[in-house]
Amino acid sequence: MAARRVSLKAIDWLAFAERVPPNQRGMFNALKTRSDAISAKLASLPETPATIDWNLYRTTVAKAGMVDEFEKKFKALQIPQPVDTQTSAINAQEAEANKNATVYVAESKARVAQFEKELDKFKNMIPFDQMTIEDLNDTFPETKLDKVKHPYWPHKPIADL
Repeated sequence: MAARRVSLKAIDWLAFAERVPPNQRGMFNALKTRSDAISAKLASLPETPATIDWNLYRTTVAKAGMVDEFEKKFKALQIPQPVDTQTSAINAQEAEANKNATVYVAESKARVAQFEKELDKFKNMIPFDQMTIEDLNDTFPETKLDKVKHPYWPHKPIADL
């Protein structure tokens, strides 16, 4: 049972270590050490508890009925296993993170496509030293003068002097 429990929760420590920032390396090492100690302790335990030889105790214990009473109480003893309440929350958090990651990747691909278009524009434009003002305004519309907003540019109106 111990081996089965350990195999269910195997951790890829190398992949985990790659994602740990340098400032948290000490905490990661402490976590790994503690996890390894718990895993070793769990692995050292037998999968099933040792069986009790009740007949041996009946022959050696002087008081009659005491061993039968202990055996009955021992068989009636039920030790509850702890209920896992966090796996569902962790799985939900993982699903949310995966969804956010796929959205981010899709948005990043869109940004990359946009930046590649801009790069093509810069690669295919006329060299700057050969451009006219019209070529500059066609290539970069933001450089075109707005006569409505700034009618006297680059000069100030006479009234402002």
